[in-house]
Amino acid sequence: MTGGAGVSGTLRGARRPGPAWVVMLVCTLLACTNNPYPDADADKKILYTSFREAPRTLDPAVAYTTSAHAITGAVYETLLEYHYLKRPYTLIPGLAAGLPDTRSDAEGVTVYRFELRPGVLYQEDPSFGLGGAGRTTREVSTADIEFQLMRLADPAVNSPVVEPLSNVLGFRDFGERLRVRREAEPEFATLPAHEQYADVGPIEGVVVDAPLGLAVYVASDYPQILYWFAMPFTTPMPWEAVQYYDGEDGRPRLADHPVGAGPYVLAEYDKQARYVLDVNPNWYGVRHPEWKAPAATYPSEGEPEDLAAGRLDPAYVGRPLPFIERLEARREKEAIPYFNKFLQGYYDAAGVIRESFDKVIHEGGLSDEMARRGISLEKSVEPTVFYIGFNMDDEVIGTVAQEPGRKLRQAMSLVVDTEEYNRLFSNGRGVPAQSPLPPGIFGYDPDYVNPYRLVDLERARGLMKAAGYADGIDPETGKPLTLTFDTPDTSAQGRLRFEFFTHAWRQLGIDVEVAATNYNKFQEKVRNGAYQIFMWGWVADYPDPENFLFLLWSDMARSASGGPNTANFKHPRYDELYLEMKSKPNGEERMVLIREMTDILQRERPWIELNHAEDYALFHDWLSNVKPFGMSFPTVKYRDLDAGARTRQREAWNEPVLWPLYALIIIFVAVTVPGVVTFIRERQ
Repeated sequence: MTGGAGVSGTLRGARRPGPAWVVMLVCTLLACTNNPYPDADADKKILYTSFREAPRTLDPAVAYTTSAHAITGAVYETLLEYHYLKRPYTLIPGLAAGLPDTRSDAEGVTVYRFELRPGVLYQEDPSFGLGGAGRTTREVSTADIEFQLMRLADPAVNSPVVEPLSNVLGFRDFGERLRVRREAEPEFATLPAHEQYADVGPIEGVVVDAPLGLAVYVASDYPQILYWFAMPFTTPMPWEAVQYYDGEDGRPRLADHPVGAGPYVLAEYDKQARYVLDVNPNWYGVRHPEWKAPAATYPSEGEPEDLAAGRLDPAYVGRPLPFIERLEARREKEAIPYFNKFLQGYYDAAGVIRESFDKVIHEGGLSDEMARRGISLEKSVEPTVFYIGFNMDDEVIGTVAQEPGRKLRQAMSLVVDTEEYNRLFSNGRGVPAQSPLPPGIFGYDPDYVNPYRLVDLERARGLMKAAGYADGIDPETGKPLTLTFDTPDTSAQGRLRFEFFTHAWRQLGIDVEVAATNYNKFQEKVRNGAYQIFMWGWVADYPDPENFLFLLWSDMARSASGGPNTANFKHPRYDELYLEMKSKPNGEERMVLIREMTDILQRERPWIELNHAEDYALFHDWLSNVKPFGMSFPTVKYRDLDAGARTRQREAWNEPVLWPLYALIIIFVAVTVPGVVTFIRERQ
């Protein structure tokens, strides 16, 4: 019995990983790969990408982040769009049949008249049943654009673009009438939004003069209004979707369920895991390729380098869009796993993460290792500017200090080495800025060199002496001149950045103290004017020089209006030039004004311009027509990919590792065979 119990125990131990378990294990391991996608999708034109955090809202009236625009820009369609390849950025017709007819009157009002393309449909959606039983879509009309503009003016919606859209006549008045009516009549506030708007409207400067005709009356000194018609804020919005998607009775909110007329529809949306965009079969580019609409056809012209880069391949020029049938974005919280999946071929494009920069980039170009893997690098300068600013209201360093203050600012500008700063803190990325205007924006002059953005220590010391601060000594105290550099960045990396600048100014004998605090306290100090030097940046809303040069317009001074002119720069001639420049069309007259404005900033030095951010985009060779856009503008409809080539590369890079399987089999045999042999012997 003892021997029998021992045999029985051995058999029980051997049977835990019995033959059926082994067969299942072998089959599973042989079939298993690390491919996260279904095999059935291997040959489909699906673009794989990622996101870190889901956007807070997809309502185009309020969504104002790049993560939201990655979705809203593909789902919603706009009257105007940007040419994919041309720089400077150029507007082209989208839903509009052409660029708007424009006329101005003697009262300072400009009228933009749009004509909508006929027969444009929304995506299929159950909300359209509110307009008629069985309806799943309907035609887009200019009344839908009017409705969306009313939503932007509605104080309950709280759109972030009320200020620029207030250049439309009667825009704010409409919002105020809504507010007053709702407060006076609580029952009125419970009506559907489109009924409220119809009762209180219209907006004076928004005139629907035909089902497909729309006239917008705007203050003549704001031609930049057209750029807002290239953003999802002003997309046609069906009233049915706003009323239907209210979060009641199991329906999602509009913030999570966009309904548009764009090239893609949001087919799946799991904020914690992934979202999927599928081609919209109702999109006018799909239904009517014969229209050859500019925003639904691959472009036939661009910049000279586009031809060399293959972005004007005759195989694509003039073809109807889109080429990609689906976009699938998966959530990746950490940069390193995301980048590793890109290297495995499971994401089609990627940025360059800091941890892998030296491995990927060599001397400003792609490393040999990456090139051998069939990876390409595209660089683009973003419409941004980063700078060190001076508080021009300050008694020591500002305008009130007159010529000594000006020479002091000039001297401090001459010792800040932007190229070295980029090398140390941005891996060399970024174009040194000579003025507020970045490449790609009208008015940018690639040949312009700001004489105060050259590094010249001796000249700077001469200016310090001329300012009355020889060797950095303040004559009033007999000690080094002391200044304060305020920042909301309390991190160790931030301190290293600011010490780079303080070290540069120490060469002039100036003692600059870094005052790091939290963001709220920093903003409070700025509001109160209790600061001297600061570091800031600006990302363009739209690609026009006005959107950069207004940052130094007196009316935008933080001390006077709470505006973005944090330097509190005030210069009568600059203001005069700005007001004339902002309403001029691009051309030589506008360029002359910009040059004079640049000369003023060069001399007065309210800023030390640092750089314009540079985006590095990596992509595999199976992805084509890739041109980083710089601004937040979805470009997926222009891209194409070779799914077969991608599958072959993935298989080559991700061969199954079988040695663990073999090791498990050996271990199994070593454990099992003795028990089997013992069992057979005892049976005999």
